[in-house]
Parts: sequence; C-alpha cells; structure tokens
Amino acid sequence: MSRMFRLFTFAAISGALFIAAGPASATHSWSGYHWSRPSNPFTVTLGNNLTSNWTPYLTTAGSDWSITSGACNNPQNPIRCSVTSGGSGGRKCRPTAGRVEVCNSTYGNNGWLGIAQIWVTGLHITQGTVKVNDTYFNTPQYNTPAWRSFVMDQEVGHTFGLAHQDENFNNPDLLDACGRGSCMDYSADPSNNTKPNQHDYDELVIIYGHSDGAAAIAPGASASVGQNVDEDTDNESSWGRPVDFANGRPDVYERDLGGGNKLVTHVIWVQ
Repeated sequence: MSRMFRLFTFAAISGALFIAAGPASATHSWSGYHWSRPSNPFTVTLGNNLTSNWTPYLTTAGSDWSITSGACNNPQNPIRCSVTSGGSGGRKCRPTAGRVEVCNSTYGNNGWLGIAQIWVTGLHITQGTVKVNDTYFNTPQYNTPAWRSFVMDQEVGHTFGLAHQDENFNNPDLLDACGRGSCMDYSADPSNNTKPNQHDYDELVIIYGHSDGAAAIAPGASASVGQNVDEDTDNESSWGRPVDFANGRPDVYERDLGGGNKLVTHVIWVQ
C-alpha cells in the first residue's frame, strides 16, 4: 500500500474549517530517519561530483529544498542546503560522513533512473549518496529538464528522511494550495513535479520538530562504520532485503551492517 499523502483540516470552535493556522498534516516520513542536529534550521552539505550538464540541477535542488518564504511554502522549513565540491568522484560515489555525495554515471541497463542511499545508526542518518543513471538520461525519453529535475529533487529529498507522497505514476498529481505538484509524487509526466511543494515542507517540519540535543555529524573524509568504501553500492545485489514495494516491485531495501547500523536504499525505476 502506498504512503499516500493525507491532508486533514482543522475545525475552529465555530465549525468553520481552516488550514492557515498551522502546517498541513503530512504523512510521508521515510521510517522516521533524520539527521541529528542541535537545533533548527540546520545545513545539509551536498557534494557535487556531477558532470557539467547535471550541476545546474543539483544547484536548483539545493535552493528548492531550502525555501522558507513565499506562498504555499513553510517558514519553519528546517533544511538549508550547501552545495560544495564533491568528496567522492567516480562511479562508486563513495560516501562521506556527515554529508551527501551526489554523482552521475552510466550505471548500465539495470532498470533504475536514480537511487538515494542513507547510512543510519538507529534512526539517525550519518551520511548519504544520490546517484543518477545516465544510461537512461542519455535517451530521448528521459533526457529532458523535467525528468532530470524531478529525479534530482526527489533523490535529494529522500536523503533528508522523506518518502513519497504517492507512488502511482498514472493518477492525478497531488497539488498544494498553489496548484503545485511535488517531486515526491510519482508522475508519468513530471512537468509539474520538478520541485517540492508545501506538503513536503510541512513534512520536514514534522520530522524535525523534536530536539535531538546532539551536535550534527561533522562532515569528514572517512565513511561511517560498516561501509566498505571500495564496494559498488549501485548494484541491487548490494542493497540487502526489500522492505517496501510500489507498482509490484521493491523500491526500498535495507542492509544490516551490524552494530545498529544500516544501509537503506530508495529506488526510482524506469517506466
């Protein structure tokens, strides 16, 4: 069953319905995974290991996820993105503790457009990677600004602890009050699904509404415990067991790394 977004209105004592008094109730947290941080807002570093044709999409994604002002956004959005030089390089996209490395390569005819991977200890994300597969993005079907933006914004969003609003490619888009679709909503035509919408910002406020009371993991050169930096994690055989399904096939995998550590992979498959 898909984790479909539900919007619940709140009734005033007089019986009038309103939603302006607080954020909408969103329901697309990715199993409660989140970055540890002492306070909000906090910064997630995105390492740019991309070729020049992909770099603008990462820059835009970083800006999209950092928005606080404007209609149908959320001024309490806790996320701020900083796009910096990558610390990985190469198709393996080796992770770096305390940040997200973003890479592209011709990963092959393996069926996936993009994957987001997070290494977690308990519920805390310690590092992440995003990979986009040029084997498909070099084809006419996917080599469009809409598809590139949709997949980049979605995979980056997963590394903050977001799941999908909806996993049906063929139903109407889930729109916010401004008529915007969401990059976290599957769509066969992603032209209106290239960015987050209000429901995504509202969910981030919910995910990060508590206090961890702990310092964020400082970005560093070494990988977290349990990660073999020489291993390819773009291969389905390295992702562990499937734990969630969409459209008849697995889209989330978990691999036990021991000591309370896991590698969790979110996949968007070609259509």
